[in-house]
Amino acid sequence: FSCRWISSVGDLSAERIKHHPRWGCNRLKGKVSENFPSAKKSYLTTYRNNDKMSDQTTGRQLQRILHYSVTPCRPLLGLRRSECALYDVDCDEVYPRLYIGDAASARNKQYLRLIGVTHVLNTAEGTRFGQVDTGHSFYRDMSGVRYMGFPMVDQPTTDISRYFYIASKFIENGINSGGKVLVHCMMGMSRSATCVLAYLMIARKMSAAEAIRTVRMHRDIRPNEGFLQQLADLDNELRRDRMYY
Repeated sequence: FSCRWISSVGDLSAERIKHHPRWGCNRLKGKVSENFPSAKKSYLTTYRNNDKMSDQTTGRQLQRILHYSVTPCRPLLGLRRSECALYDVDCDEVYPRLYIGDAASARNKQYLRLIGVTHVLNTAEGTRFGQVDTGHSFYRDMSGVRYMGFPMVDQPTTDISRYFYIASKFIENGINSGGKVLVHCMMGMSRSATCVLAYLMIARKMSAAEAIRTVRMHRDIRPNEGFLQQLADLDNELRRDRMYY
C-alpha cells in the first residue's frame, strides 16, 4: 500500500475504521481501539515483519551476506601458503578437494602437479580481455587431467545460470573419483566463485547463504550483482523442489 493511502486512513475516525474493508474488525481480528495510532502502528509493524520473513531469497540479501562475511586474515605459514608465494599464484582450497584460483594458478602446470589437481574448470575460456586462453590442448602433457571450459565474461548481464548444473556435475565427478578440482577465472573472484557456490547449493544441499559463508571462510570472493541474483533464483528454485520431493 502507498504512503498516500496510509495518510488518508490516518485521518479516519475509530467508528469508520471498524467498517473499513482493510482496517476493520475482520482485518484486525478484534475490536478496534479508540486509540487509532497504536492500532495503525501495530498493523504496520506486522506488515513489515511479514515482509522481512519472506521466504524468497534476493540478490540484495546475498550482497549483504557477502559484505558481512569476513575472510579470516591468515599468516603465510605452512606448505600450502608457501607454495602460493613460491609459484606466484592465487589459489585456495575452499571445500575439501575443491580449489578456486586465478589465471596464473591455472597456467602453472608445476603448481597444479604439486597440489594434485586432476580436473580443471575454466569459467573464463576465450581470448577476449578478461578471459583465459587455455583449453584441452594446454593440459595435454598433464596425464589424467580433465578439462572443461565455459566462454563467459564477467558482466552482470551474463547468463551464468546456464552452466550451474553442468559445472556441478563436473566438480562432483572430480571429487567422487578421488581427484582434486580447480575452478578458475581471471582473478578467481566472480565467475569461478559463482560456479563453486552453485555446486555447493546443488550437490551439497547448502543454501546460498551457507555456501557464501563456507567459501568466504577460505577465500575473498566477489561475484557481481547479476551473478548473485542468479544464485538467489537458484536458491529459490532448489528450496521449492525440496519442498515437494
